Amino acid sequence: MSDSAESLQASWSAWKTQVEAALAKSLSEENGLGGECPQRLREAMAYSLLAGGKRLRPVLVLMACEACGGDSEAALPAACALEMIHTYSLIHDDLPAMDDDDYRRGRLTNHKVFGEAMAILAGDALLTLAFEVVARDVRPAAVAAACCADLAFAAGGCGMVGGQVADLEAESQSSRDKDSLTHLQSIHRRKTGRLIRSALTLGGRIAQADVATLGTLDHYGTCIGLAFQIADDVLDVTGTQDKLGKGVGKDAGHGKLTYPGLIDLERSRQMARDLIDEACLAIAPWGERGRRLEALAHFVLERDH
Repeated sequence: MSDSAESLQASWSAWKTQVEAALAKSLSEENGLGGECPQRLREAMAYSLLAGGKRLRPVLVLMACEACGGDSEAALPAACALEMIHTYSLIHDDLPAMDDDDYRRGRLTNHKVFGEAMAILAGDALLTLAFEVVARDVRPAAVAAACCADLAFAAGGCGMVGGQVADLEAESQSSRDKDSLTHLQSIHRRKTGRLIRSALTLGGRIAQADVATLGTLDHYGTCIGLAFQIADDVLDVTGTQDKLGKGVGKDAGHGKLTYPGLIDLERSRQMARDLIDEACLAIAPWGERGRRLEALAHFVLERDH
């Protein structure tokens, strides 16, 4: 293992521990959600939000903040908020009206435990709590406002939600035309990539990075966000339920557009490699302060779950 990979692993472990503690605190009656929140709703929110996982998105927020010379602890509220939005999207994606999945992170999905109505409400509550956390805990106020705007754009109709709509519409297409790859990239730049881009820019904003640096972070995030989704599509073909913690092979069964389905496995892998190379090139001028971001880009490519 290289020095940068070891540094990434150590930092990731420490940051993940911080994120887990802060997420749990955000749902507590004393320090987060108030006592008026119905207990069953709190349980449904906690069931998915505290279910573990890699915590890639919040770690990216902290990593970007540090790479820009900021204090990663100051970025913790934004990191948690982004994970809340990501978790809400997973709860809703798993519903019968969407992907109809029974397992997520190795256990039953939220609606299988709490019912569809409560799962929808738990997702709604996590989405709104995310903005409360940023508005309340990120300082100064101007940075909090910019972070709220960034999150809203990333998660809304022009970002993640818009990408999900396009993904659903693609399932009903009866044919695949020559622009399918372009269309698929457009879907995933919004559905998956936009939140990952936001993770990078949130960290940069909290470090009060300049416009050029935010642009570099956005470019890096665009590349690894798309590479992450390509890797996800490949793992849906080559992975196992034990490792992934969810069902595999379902995308093709649902008629979804996927990279392996359009351009085969090897070309998909090469496209991901090219994107990772581009991401690393974007931050190459940063030298040592970009080493962990470089190592993370390679992790996106090489992960097996």
